Amino acid sequence: MMLIPHHANQFRPHLIRRVGLFVVVVLAVGAQLTSSIGGTALGMQKELSVTDLLRTSNEERRSHGEAPLQLDEKLSRAAQLKVQDMFKQQYWAHDAPDGTSPWHWFKAAGYSYSYAGENLAKDFTSARAVTSAWMASPDHRANILDNQYAQVGFAVMEGTLSGKATTLVVALYGAPVSAIAATTTKAPAIAAVEGRTMSLWTRFVIALQSVTPAVLVCLMALTIAAIVAAFAQLYRSRLPKRLRQTHYRYHGIYKAAGLVSLIITIISLYGSGQI
Repeated sequence: MMLIPHHANQFRPHLIRRVGLFVVVVLAVGAQLTSSIGGTALGMQKELSVTDLLRTSNEERRSHGEAPLQLDEKLSRAAQLKVQDMFKQQYWAHDAPDGTSPWHWFKAAGYSYSYAGENLAKDFTSARAVTSAWMASPDHRANILDNQYAQVGFAVMEGTLSGKATTLVVALYGAPVSAIAATTTKAPAIAAVEGRTMSLWTRFVIALQSVTPAVLVCLMALTIAAIVAAFAQLYRSRLPKRLRQTHYRYHGIYKAAGLVSLIITIISLYGSGQI
């Protein structure tokens, strides 16, 4: 048996805390460096393409008993023209500064519709996050699930908007004019959606759906560290007397709060998209 000097035993809590935090930092940094190869900041790997948007949209339609949308070449061309115009005229809205409406782009692409709609999104990193955001908004959700739509076109483009690097998404939904409808004089029904501000909780849920595996590892490590810090605070009475009589007696609160703040900050970076 080896006798441990009393002074060495007192400093053991410091060593444990330092080692624990060091391990958390190493896990977080290591996961980010591994994932960031070929990715973007914070390991954000964009899974945002026309194929992904079509898949996630149709998953929602199927889960609600609606027939899947068919990707239409003319609608996709119209969506591409719209997103190009937004970057050219530096706006993000359904109507352009010069008064051009969304329906102008349908006609420009040669798509004749009896019913049409448009959804917009900005600065998301995945198709799942975009679709989830739209589903969280009643009007955007209605466009996705409307059984009058049979076709859809998507456009995704990166560029500079108001001096900032921006990713824009345009979704155009349509019901083509049938032979019968073409002979009638009934005006087409048009559905448009104005921009919405998402609640903090909605952003949080969407952000969690957007995180990459690397970020998820970081969040798990930080969460475990925060829980350990909270328990250390609950059982602070077992700390050496010298530590209980100093500001270190609140170290659990300080560290748990700091770690939770870091978790919220990381998640918020993934929930910064707008619809």
